[in-house]
Amino acid sequence: MQNSLLHFNISYFCDMKKQKAGLSDIYITEMTVGCWTFGGGDYWGAQSQNDVNEVVNAALDAGVNTFDTAEVYNDGSSERSLGVALKGRRHEAVIISKISPSNCRDVRKHCLASLQRLDTDYLDLYLLHWPINRLSVEHFTCDSNVITAPPTVEDTFAQLAALKQEGLIRSIGVSNFGCRQMQEVINTGIHPDVNEITYNIVSRAIEAEIAPFCVANDISIIGSMGLQQGLLTGKYKSADEVPPHQAHSRHFAQERGKGTSRHNEIGAEKEIFAVVDELRQLAATLNVTPAELAIAWMLKKPFIAAALVGSRNIGQLKANIAACTLEISDHTESLIDRMSLPALAALGNNPDYYEHTSKSRIY
Repeated sequence: MQNSLLHFNISYFCDMKKQKAGLSDIYITEMTVGCWTFGGGDYWGAQSQNDVNEVVNAALDAGVNTFDTAEVYNDGSSERSLGVALKGRRHEAVIISKISPSNCRDVRKHCLASLQRLDTDYLDLYLLHWPINRLSVEHFTCDSNVITAPPTVEDTFAQLAALKQEGLIRSIGVSNFGCRQMQEVINTGIHPDVNEITYNIVSRAIEAEIAPFCVANDISIIGSMGLQQGLLTGKYKSADEVPPHQAHSRHFAQERGKGTSRHNEIGAEKEIFAVVDELRQLAATLNVTPAELAIAWMLKKPFIAAALVGSRNIGQLKANIAACTLEISDHTESLIDRMSLPALAALGNNPDYYEHTSKSRIY
């Protein structure tokens, strides 16, 4: 008998729903394949290129067209790996890459380097990875060791606009930007089509101001960290089981990161794992996994255009596609909203989960 709380489409190879990215003519699928693991690296460990090839091709076959990478992911190896996997099928894909704010002195140089690694003539969406407003000038030095000022918002987005005019990028976006920072971009005359930012059941800070701002200004939100780096899969029963390098956010106590944390806050471990336990129980009653339920909840939010989820192999890809075709009821959504309120109250409306609230890079 069908459970009244959800309708589950079990089809794997199915066309994905698409949304237009902002005011652009680019349509992104509601599932975006996160490519941070591609190419392998210290953070996520080794990654087989054969697995990457299989994931990318199976994703395209299933109707998933959007892939997210960045110049800093595995020191460029993520872009290289994605480029290899897209060989012969580039025209079917929407590629998102990101430039680090510390490289905005010469945006064109870094864009060309990304294009070379990806083996493509253009990027569909090129995002500024973090705001530049509060960057320390110590990050900007010339060869003579004379400290120079950081680039301005106006100059950075003028360079991005020039790249678009040249045809090297199709659309301009941002990542991890708050309302004031997005307004600063809009004030330059550039409309950012996308804001890629953390959003999940235990990371709901954007609901207060950022999501309404994006909706009002036709900026599509791609929700990153949909599973909070594996936490919402339910595989960890306590904070003690979480690897230190994945426990350095404000969700965890400062000492939990074993030297990798910098937020100096007490965390919200009690509230977070209460959510994980309840999510696990609810998922069991619905005969789905906690991960599927977490992603389905995220995609039910009307302000979320796409969920950014990593897929290291075909098994993970299939699970993620299943999650993106899972439709939960309003009642189920409300249950999850309520169970996660204590975590939201503990962490507050600061969407920067890695710095102390008083030092948020997002505002």
